Amino acid sequence: MKKIVLIALAIIGLTACKKAETTAETAVAQTPTANVSPTADETAISGYTIGSEAMDFSLKNIDNKMVSLANYPDAKGYIVIFTCNHCPYSKAYENRIIALNKKFEKMGYPVIAINPNDPAVQPQDSFEKMQERAKEKRFNFPYLIDEGQKIYPVYGATKTPHVYILNKENGKNIVKYIGAIDNNYENENDVSERYVEDAVNALLAGTPIKTQKTVAIGCTIKVK
Repeated sequence: MKKIVLIALAIIGLTACKKAETTAETAVAQTPTANVSPTADETAISGYTIGSEAMDFSLKNIDNKMVSLANYPDAKGYIVIFTCNHCPYSKAYENRIIALNKKFEKMGYPVIAINPNDPAVQPQDSFEKMQERAKEKRFNFPYLIDEGQKIYPVYGATKTPHVYILNKENGKNIVKYIGAIDNNYENENDVSERYVEDAVNALLAGTPIKTQKTVAIGCTIKVK
């Protein structure tokens, strides 16, 4: 009888330990990653890589005019950002995207924002809602819609926001940076790594980009 009791206690103890381990793993999985500095090895996406030649495109802007990279003959490069209306991550970065364009457009690196989402899946990302959001936030950059979702797969974007910095080299648009805007989407005041800003500053200075790829933190792109 005593042996049976001991075996029962051992089984209960083992079950409790496994439950505690599972709880701990769940807690780790739910830990926010906003302050994590991602590395190139952590991002595996199809599409462009550093050094790829990026294709031009012709997409409809919120003013109903078609926009392409060729519309900026004097640009030294571009900050192409796949973003949208509804995503909390995209919303958190809107003011920072406005600031990036305000700072770098005059230096030759304008922001070109593209909404890659299918509005049939996420109605908040419709063209009309894009126009409303741009007016509300006073976007100072083109906000294009990827109708038919033909452009984002070529670039390899998987999140909103997802950044591609292009540099004009011998008449080609070469990818120089891919990933996140910075390392803290929750609070701009707590940002310690400004990936996009640092990359563009390096290009302007003619020096190597310290961090060329990071993990884009955001919402998945909405497709049927």
